[in-house]
Amino acid sequence: MADLHAPATRPANPRFSSGPCAKIPGYSLDMLDDAPLGRSHRAAVGKAKLKQAIDLTREILGVPADYRIGIVPGSDTGAVELAMWSLLGARPVEMLAWESFGEGWVTDVVKQLKLDAEVKKAPYGQIVDFATVDFNKDVVFTWNGTTSGVRLPNADAIPADRQGLTICDATSAAFAMEMDWAKLDVVTFSWQKVLGGEGAHGMLILSPRAVERLETYTPAWPLPKIFRLTSKGKLIEGIFVGETINTPSMLAVEDYLVSLTWAKSVGGLTGLVNRASANAKVVWDFCAQNPWLKNLAQTPEIASTTSVCLKFDDPRIVDGEAFAKAVAKRLEKAGVAYDIGAYRDAPAGLRIWCGSTVETADVAALMPWIAHAFEAEIAAQAQAA
Repeated sequence: MADLHAPATRPANPRFSSGPCAKIPGYSLDMLDDAPLGRSHRAAVGKAKLKQAIDLTREILGVPADYRIGIVPGSDTGAVELAMWSLLGARPVEMLAWESFGEGWVTDVVKQLKLDAEVKKAPYGQIVDFATVDFNKDVVFTWNGTTSGVRLPNADAIPADRQGLTICDATSAAFAMEMDWAKLDVVTFSWQKVLGGEGAHGMLILSPRAVERLETYTPAWPLPKIFRLTSKGKLIEGIFVGETINTPSMLAVEDYLVSLTWAKSVGGLTGLVNRASANAKVVWDFCAQNPWLKNLAQTPEIASTTSVCLKFDDPRIVDGEAFAKAVAKRLEKAGVAYDIGAYRDAPAGLRIWCGSTVETADVAALMPWIAHAFEAEIAAQAQAA
């Protein structure tokens, strides 16, 4: 890169990782001064903080009043596993996958729970055709493919009169994309994605239909303590007002509250959606002007606005995987973009987090650096040949 002129402007925040994601703008540890450290989460102050986190989540996301919201262990993974182990098995199951995490849920249902599920998959850059899905079965899917850069554009294909439950992993969609709550029975996400919170805590949102399933169905397999949502056939309501299954980090809870407060300050869900959309558009426009870089999503309507996945397309590239890694390494060494290499199971390329905590000016500043690193690596490859 020394032989080429480096761009004059640098991103103020080079953190474009897809998880954990960038903290809110202007973040400081001083913002956590009100955290009740050294206090029990069961004390009045702890319970109040946890309930506030649930209430603010409901307010910002527009979750219906009759849906339960709980804080559960194990990040989004824990929330999805809890839902599948507690709810599946009562009806036939259909599993939808178009990226690595969706593939993981398929493995757990088919090989661990050993359910005879119908599995529908789409390659990276595409999603399953929802018109072919039988929603009289329980259906498990991701709203946004964090590792593939594609998303469900809407929930129109999900019928209101479905017989099965819809279980949606929305970890890289919640707070950045509109969710049609009437079409979703279980929604999960983690704090460390769109709001840039800390890891280890997951959110579980249940519709009345999901609660009814919990109270009328007992799985054939044993449930560990951290998966148990019912007692004597009734929902443990305390979980959904902040009485968590196990001990949460009150420091992480305070961090989440800070993020939620910031989310309200930028216009709530509408503001968050607009921020992510503006960020993604910067990348999409750059791709349109530079044909050597393409969106992994094959059609615009399914392109993610958070985890924007890209692939290089140039006849001069000899080894696509090595080339993509080298470009990402150059960007990190220059201190302009950290952790933007494609996910290990995904096609070679880049993955730029454009979620709501990222500033559009930083995304715009990054684009010339990608062009710079691309040309530098093309030159290095030619020199080595």
